Amino acid sequence: MTHTAQPSLHPRSEREDAIGIPPQRPTLVPAERYHCAEFAKLEAERVWPRVWQFACTVDHVAEPGDYFEYRCGPYSVLVVRGDDGELRAFQNVCRHRGNSLCTGAGSQLRELRCGYHGWTWDLQGSLRRVPHRKGFGALALSEFPLLAVQVDTWERLVFVNLDVTAMPLRDYLETVPDDIAWNRLSEFRCYATMTIDVDANWKTIADGFSETYHIQMLHPELHRCMDDVFAPQTIWGHTGKSEQLYGVPSPHLEESVDDAAVWDAYVCTQGALMGVAEGAPFPEHTPAASASEAIAGRTRTFASERGVDLAWATDDQIMRLHQYNVFPNLSVLTNADHLTVLTSRPGSDPDRGELVMTLWMRMPPGAPRTKPADVRLNADEAHPGLVLSQDIAVLPGLQRGLHQPGLTHVVLSNEERRIINMHRNLERYLDVPEAERMTGGETEGAPA
Repeated sequence: MTHTAQPSLHPRSEREDAIGIPPQRPTLVPAERYHCAEFAKLEAERVWPRVWQFACTVDHVAEPGDYFEYRCGPYSVLVVRGDDGELRAFQNVCRHRGNSLCTGAGSQLRELRCGYHGWTWDLQGSLRRVPHRKGFGALALSEFPLLAVQVDTWERLVFVNLDVTAMPLRDYLETVPDDIAWNRLSEFRCYATMTIDVDANWKTIADGFSETYHIQMLHPELHRCMDDVFAPQTIWGHTGKSEQLYGVPSPHLEESVDDAAVWDAYVCTQGALMGVAEGAPFPEHTPAASASEAIAGRTRTFASERGVDLAWATDDQIMRLHQYNVFPNLSVLTNADHLTVLTSRPGSDPDRGELVMTLWMRMPPGAPRTKPADVRLNADEAHPGLVLSQDIAVLPGLQRGLHQPGLTHVVLSNEERRIINMHRNLERYLDVPEAERMTGGETEGAPA
C-alpha cells in the first residue's frame, strides 16, 4: 500500500510562508560589492577584525596542548588549550619580527616558539625566553606578551574576535542560543571539517545558504521532499533564522507526489542522515502513515545504533531543519539528529573564497572524544553530497556574472531577506555612504 504524503498540521506561526509581508518593491544591492577590490579592502579593515567568527570546535582543542590556527583573509589567530585547562586565543605573530608561530592544528604543545629567531612564549601568552637578550638592551619580557584575542564558546563551537573591546559573544548571538536550546547541541561531536576552495566571493558563497528561493530550480530532488513555501523566517539583528520541514513535497509542485517518491527523494539527498544508502526502498512493511513518519522512525533507529536515545524528540523536531545565520558568514543547520555548520571566508582576491563545512554527529553521554579530520579540497575534488555539490557548481558562474558591466545591482526578494540583512549589517560596519547603500524593499525606513 502506498500512502499519499500530506502536509503536516503545524501551529499557525509555522505555516507562515518564506516571503512574509511582501515589500513595495525589490531590494537593489550594488553588484560591485561582490568583486570590487576596494570594497574587499574595507571589509578586511572594518569587518573581519571586529566581528565574532566561528573558528573551530571544542573537539579540536579539548586537551591541554591542543592548538588550532584559524585564518580569515590576512588574519591568523591561534586558539590554544593551556596547560591549566583554559582556552585562550592569540594573534598568530611573533612580537620580534612578525613571523607566524604555528600553522594548522596539533596537540601536545608545550610552548610557542618562533621558528625564525627562537623567541618563546608559554601557553598563557607570556614571553619567557629571548636568545641573546643583551643585544636588545633593557628588554622587559613583560612588555611583549602575545597579542590576546577574545575567545568564547557556544556549546561546542569556538568563536574568536580580534577586537578585545567587542560585545560578549552571548550578546552577539542574540536569541539564537535560547531558540535552539531544546536541541542539546552539546551532545554533538565534530568528526570532520572540509575546506573547499571556490572561485567566488565569500558573500556569493554565503548567499547560497541564506535563502530557499533557489531550491525549486537548482535542487529538483530536494524539492520533492521539502516544504520551501511554508518556511518562516525571522530577523533579530546580527542573526536570523529559517525553518524548513522535510519529509513532505513542496507545495510548489503541481503533480501528485506519493510517499514512496518523497522517501526516494529524501534518501537521494539526505539518506546519510538516517543511515540509509541511496536506492533503499520505501519501508512498506512499517505501520508508518506517511513518508515523514517513516523517515523519523528510521532516524531514531540510526541514532539508537550509535547508542543515542531520541525518544525525547518529536517527529517535527527530527524533520524540521532550523537554519541560523550569524553575521557575517556563519550558518548553523540543525534538527534533533543533525548538525552541520557552514562558513564562508575571503580568499586571495575578491573573486575567490572558501566554503568550510564542519560536520557533527550526536553521540551518547560519555562517548570518547575523537580528533576531527581536517581536509582541504578544490571545488572539482569535493563531493559533499548531491545538494551541496549542486550549490558549489553554480558559484563560479554567479561570480563571473556579477562582473558584467550591465549588471549594476542584484535584485532581491523578501524571500531573500537574510541576504538583505547581511548587507544591512555590512553597511553599518563599513559606514557605507548613503549614495552607495542598497535601496528599495524593506530597507526603506529601516534602522541603520
